[in-house]
Amino acid sequence: MSQIVLPAFHMPFQSTGCNPGIGKTREAAWEWAESNDLALSPVARKKMIRTRPELWISLIFPTASQQHLDLFCQWLFWAFLVDDEFDDGPAGRDPRMCEAAIDRLVTVLDGGTPSGAMERALVGLRTRTYRGRSARWIRQFRRDTVAWLWTYYAETVERAAGQAPSRSEFVKHRRDSVAMQPFLDLHEITAGIDLPESARSLPAYIALRNAVTDHSGLCNDICSFEKEALLGYEHNAVHLIQRDRGCTLQEAVDEAGAQLAGIAQRVQRAEKELIEEIEAAGIQGRTRAALEQCVRDYRGLVRGDFDYHARAERYTRPDLVEVDERDSLSTYFAA
Repeated sequence: MSQIVLPAFHMPFQSTGCNPGIGKTREAAWEWAESNDLALSPVARKKMIRTRPELWISLIFPTASQQHLDLFCQWLFWAFLVDDEFDDGPAGRDPRMCEAAIDRLVTVLDGGTPSGAMERALVGLRTRTYRGRSARWIRQFRRDTVAWLWTYYAETVERAAGQAPSRSEFVKHRRDSVAMQPFLDLHEITAGIDLPESARSLPAYIALRNAVTDHSGLCNDICSFEKEALLGYEHNAVHLIQRDRGCTLQEAVDEAGAQLAGIAQRVQRAEKELIEEIEAAGIQGRTRAALEQCVRDYRGLVRGDFDYHARAERYTRPDLVEVDERDSLSTYFAA
């Protein structure tokens, strides 16, 4: 076990609790995987159990209906399968395999014919999610989901070329690669809102989403750096800090912790500026109420994501990583 000590993180937001439907959602997620022929290998199954997608989704959506909670958890289950394939398996070491897999997933998301269990599962998720949503919301969700998927290709190519991004480049990359943006879109479903393009274009709303996403990405990197170091995975903020500063790993972790506190302050600043912009633009009615709902709920989302990383064994037990068996993970994208 590592002797690295995680700093006492600054967290200004109060917990909004955990959705009481967590147990039913966990059962529904595994039943969904089985019904979609997502036969996890023993290694992948253990990883998913330690990941606890039902915990994350229940912490960030504590008041969602059981129907929405189940749907969102199944999206997350699917996303973690994708993530583990590209991060830990050979699909993330072969640019051509990676490109072909992502291209197929994007094609299916856009209505193409699926081939294989992962793509068929995606069709079901897409159909259930798009039902009743506006064209503008679908465009946003599609844009955010596709941007997330293609980050795996960028990392695979850089890995194959022996490259690693600069810290400033990585911040922009991580904003998509952490996959928080699609879940901010899904938040609108359970919140019962549908923001117009004008609201999505407000500078402070964009800044708020970016800050929420940046907090999740850095929190994830701090909690994942030991596991990812064992796997030789370099797209991690802690690793990049240590590389650029030439400092100890403990110093890099401490700096990352200070940055995380700064991002929480950015969330608060963006909240204040968004209220000012709502007033300046004369936004009223349902749009104003929807934006104010985002301000309130995003705070709980940041705290829920933060609490999840302190509780899921995926992040708290790096000693459980099975490096020698990682090639057995890639069964979905090898064709």
